Amino acid sequence: MTRGGRARRALLWLAVHATAVAIGVMFLAPLAFIALTAVMTDRQALGGDLWPRDWRFGNFAEVFGGDMVRWTVNSTVYAGLSTLFMLVSSVPVAYALARFRFRGRGLALVVVVSAMMLPPQVTMVPLYIVWARLGLTGTLWPLIIPQLFGDAFSIFLLRQFLVTIPREYADAARVDGCGELRTMLRVVLPMAKPALAAVALFQFFYCWNDYFRPLVYADPDHWTLAIGVATFRAAHHVEWNLTMAATLLTIMPVLVVFFLAQRVFVQGVTLTGVKG
Repeated sequence: MTRGGRARRALLWLAVHATAVAIGVMFLAPLAFIALTAVMTDRQALGGDLWPRDWRFGNFAEVFGGDMVRWTVNSTVYAGLSTLFMLVSSVPVAYALARFRFRGRGLALVVVVSAMMLPPQVTMVPLYIVWARLGLTGTLWPLIIPQLFGDAFSIFLLRQFLVTIPREYADAARVDGCGELRTMLRVVLPMAKPALAAVALFQFFYCWNDYFRPLVYADPDHWTLAIGVATFRAAHHVEWNLTMAATLLTIMPVLVVFFLAQRVFVQGVTLTGVKG
């Protein structure tokens, strides 16, 4: 292909994808600004420079230590256990709503959908009293343990995916002698990996970025990164380079997890049907 042909092809591609490119730049620009400011000196960060003249990668070492390590561990424990408990509790409920036919199934689905519409602030006070009487306030357990009782959004999303899987697969497994539990674990769930990945990532991201609930329940020893970065920002209110370095360290694990699981995540969201 000649140089002129390649140029015309590039211009055609740009014209077709102009909107997508503009949206991509709009979303990536703040991340680029954070990354560049994180490696500036404090004078450059306050001076309005867009490109670092003196690259200070030592800002990350200065930020990541002591409290930041503890906040990272707390966020990892909170997000990891919450995601695990959510999958253990929500998958059987979603499977039952999708595959079993029983009286009251429609009402149960309505209850699940209604729970999705209930703001968490409505139940905050009575739940806090319950956890305080159990002696668990000041820790992250009041946020982790409820996931053992299922998550309404995850149940609904999984149920919508499971109803799209043909029943013939489960029927064939039963003919071969599989019980209901083994059919779910060995036949249905392997085909539902995209949906499982989608709800797991949704839950992990929500817990990782959760600010309100850890602020209500946890003491300073159990603060997560969301609260820790806010307090770090208050303590370094003029050191924007350190604040941006802490922010970049906070969002980097989420970005890594998303890009590693991007394909299966997008597949799980797009293939979640509305059948049934």
